[in-house]
Amino acid sequence: MSIGKKENVLKDFKVYAVIGQGKDGVIYQLASDRCVKVFFKEETYKKELKALQVGQSSSIIPRLYDYGSNYIVMECIKGISLARYLKKNRYITKSLVMQLINLFDELKKLNFSRQDTELRHVLMNEQGDLKVIDLKRAFTSNRPIPIKLLTELKELKLSKEFLSYVKDIRPSLYQKWRKFDER
Repeated sequence: MSIGKKENVLKDFKVYAVIGQGKDGVIYQLASDRCVKVFFKEETYKKELKALQVGQSSSIIPRLYDYGSNYIVMECIKGISLARYLKKNRYITKSLVMQLINLFDELKKLNFSRQDTELRHVLMNEQGDLKVIDLKRAFTSNRPIPIKLLTELKELKLSKEFLSYVKDIRPSLYQKWRKFDER
């Protein structure tokens, strides 16, 4: 795969299947365990690359394999987004809440200023482990309380159940987060 000007990069990667597309770029499947995200904007590319590089010590961040002027080759997560999983199942388990708390702990340990994410950006792999994708705001957004996640859980009518598990597992977090559900 030759990497050159942005136009050539996009053309070269087009031989691969598109597995995702958003406002930041297009994701192509390179192999069963690898994908490439080709970015539209350099600024977004740089932010996401920095977060992936910082997160390489963590099991919740996809492995980084390679990168170029506007693309990142990373681990391809086989699984389902938490948004899709929760919409399909309509309930949340205590073990999943424990995993989410551990995920937030890990984001904090990585010194990410944003310890929040959308449910669609949390992927559950085939083993049931959680991974976070789309990390462009990891250092630019200061959100220590997972407002986006709590909002989406509320929309799915799962926030009370989620918070009741948080209360059992980590009462100190519950004290910080419970106010959100009282709105």
